Amino acid sequence: MSGYAVAQIDEIDEITDGRCPWRPVGFNFGITAFGVNAFTGHEVGERIINEHDESQEHDLQEELYLVQQGRATFELDGERLDAPTGTLVFAQPGVKRTAFAEEPETTIVALGGVPGKAYEPKGGELWMPLEHLYDSGKYAEAADQGRELIEAHPEYSGPLYNLACCESLAGRKEDAIKHLRLAIDGNESFRPMAAEDSDFAAIRDEAAFKELVSSGATEPAAT
Repeated sequence: MSGYAVAQIDEIDEITDGRCPWRPVGFNFGITAFGVNAFTGHEVGERIINEHDESQEHDLQEELYLVQQGRATFELDGERLDAPTGTLVFAQPGVKRTAFAEEPETTIVALGGVPGKAYEPKGGELWMPLEHLYDSGKYAEAADQGRELIEAHPEYSGPLYNLACCESLAGRKEDAIKHLRLAIDGNESFRPMAAEDSDFAAIRDEAAFKELVSSGATEPAAT
């Protein structure tokens, strides 16, 4: 097996959470050392980067943007910046930022990470196509569609947690506990989160769930 991979940006399919679509570059290559995505504005005036800052929601992440193709206008804390091809824009966590296409097919590559902290890939790309099913209450359908793909990528604990939520809501108690255990094994922060999450109301009284969300529990309850 070779130690490298090659792809054109437009060969990576776009995904979306209902805001600005993006191409999951890091996920496509299996990169776990840093976050990297690509965003394309297909029409002039189209928003490329969703307006946001990184001060709270994203754990103080620093971001570097490269205008890989076309021409963009950035808005950084209300200031407008013309950014032709080749422009690099660095934004500190507290800076509110967004960007718009000034030419068709303008593409921006974004890289991010938290200073002094190892990067933790979240695997949101796996869950994103299923989010609309969860939002519309189609929990069993979300679980059915996502299970095989999510189980194939156990390195991403976030989608495992979401899968467990859907299984609990669909009345699949054993499956929910199984996948919640895997999620907690991958990310300890899910233990206290699960203890308070209303999605697990259906399994809250199960002995295995109680053991799982208690401090230090990682093994199944004895039968």
